[in-house]
Amino acid sequence: MTTILVTGGTGTLGRRLAERLRTDGHEVRVLSRHSQPYGVDLREGGPGLDAALVGVDTVVHCASTPLGGDERAAANLIAAARTAGVRHLVYISIVGVDRVPFGYYRMKLGVERLLEESGLGWTVLRATQFHDLLLRLFEGLARVPVMFLPAGVSDQPVEVAEVADRLVELAVGAPAGRVEDMAGPEVRTFESLTRAYLRASGKRRRLVHVPLWGAAYRGFRAGGHLAPERAVGKGTFEEYLAARSRTLRQVRH
Repeated sequence: MTTILVTGGTGTLGRRLAERLRTDGHEVRVLSRHSQPYGVDLREGGPGLDAALVGVDTVVHCASTPLGGDERAAANLIAAARTAGVRHLVYISIVGVDRVPFGYYRMKLGVERLLEESGLGWTVLRATQFHDLLLRLFEGLARVPVMFLPAGVSDQPVEVAEVADRLVELAVGAPAGRVEDMAGPEVRTFESLTRAYLRASGKRRRLVHVPLWGAAYRGFRAGGHLAPERAVGKGTFEEYLAARSRTLRQVRH
């Protein structure tokens, strides 16, 4: 079995990925700003990053933040991976980063280009938004009696555990370049997804559709972040909400 480093290994995706890799018998190192013994801020790099990569065969790069710095972090990771002789760098990106001119998407696309030019063996998987992200969004919007939704926007959420399974397959395989996108099973309007959340949570809110502006909004309205032809995910948003509700009840009891 191989030694695999997972950056962002304490996050929503990275945690599940690390668990699956360990279950399969791989030695897994988790790197994040606060995890030990590999507590490293990739934006700063340094000796801690070099030490984390000693003897590593494959890196799965899940660390990311909308606050900025992803490209600097990736550049540091790539340089250290070259020095360490890493064979394969796998990156999780987002469907539509080359079609929707949204700041965070542009940053993710920039990381993809750094990988392509790195001289390392690389694989990039683009996925649609995770169910967990939508839940956090709706919980925030539901804090007030009226939920304001972007008019005319749909989404195609995917189960994060399924993305983790796919990344396991890619991590143990040979570098494959950009592989086929991974999207959830259904393209749904924001209103449909919001109503599913309200039913599951037992909340009552008035929904108001708000037309926004700008090139990024036009890109989302046009469905640039969707991949209906790659609806390979199985779990629906309702199934995710039901499973989460069962877990919360078990924890309480």
